[in-house]
Amino acid sequence: MSDAPKPMRHDIRRGALLMLGATALFTVMAVFAKQASEAIPFVELMFFRSALALPVVVALVFRGNAWRALRTKRFSGHVLRACSGTAAMACGFYALSVLPLAEQVALSYTSPLFVTMLAIPFLGEKVGIHRWSAVLLGFVGIVVMALGQGAFATGAASVLLIGTIAAVSNGLFSAITTLLVRGLSATETSTTIVLWQSVLMTLIIGMALPFVWVMPTLSQWLLLLGMGLFGGVAQVMMTEANASAQVSSLGPYSYGAIIWSMLLGWMVWGDVPGVSTLAGAGLIVLAGLYILHREWQRRIR
Repeated sequence: MSDAPKPMRHDIRRGALLMLGATALFTVMAVFAKQASEAIPFVELMFFRSALALPVVVALVFRGNAWRALRTKRFSGHVLRACSGTAAMACGFYALSVLPLAEQVALSYTSPLFVTMLAIPFLGEKVGIHRWSAVLLGFVGIVVMALGQGAFATGAASVLLIGTIAAVSNGLFSAITTLLVRGLSATETSTTIVLWQSVLMTLIIGMALPFVWVMPTLSQWLLLLGMGLFGGVAQVMMTEANASAQVSSLGPYSYGAIIWSMLLGWMVWGDVPGVSTLAGAGLIVLAGLYILHREWQRRIR
């Protein structure tokens, strides 16, 4: 039997619905995490997020050949990718604990801006005036959001400022992770990359767990389990979405998370996004979509 990969069936409707569903469930997961962060350290939240997703990843891998997925000649590359992924998760979970949900989610979408910038030293790409303009527009959006929330009001000691920096850093480390995955995918299968990512990130975060452990109450256990359940299902849905249609065609639908976060932030905490949040998020989304558009044009030339 041939091990050659099967051609992807392009079903944009199925992919779009799955992507919208995945972003909705990831946002619900973030709500559980933010609620639990009032008493549980964010590092502990990271551990449960990673550990509870591991069985889902293993189950997906076991649909094929799990032992073959573990074989790799680039273990150091997987370790580096796991470290960048852990850093991205740490920044994201910390920002989630101090910022309104919608702002944290919107700022996490700065990743395409950093991918564009880092593609120059990482991949040797030439970035033209169009993509540089989009990057600049995205960073203007970050400043608009930060000014609107008063992040600069009390200087470097401001919790909002630190949270904003953490959220943007989440985008930076996510971009580094994306570029590392691009490098690994030249020789490694997607199942190998995902499996080693889940195993190594759980181990890395687990080493820090004894230093921050707080015993959850029953209600907090339910939040942690909910976080793992919704995150695991969302991960499966996103995997299926990317298997149903080209990633470039699904990009616009991934921004649905910003809409879900605004809706759930209002329903759970009564957070009503201000003009600066809406304007800043709009600029970040516009920049990301334009970069996606330029990437698509470069591929079809």
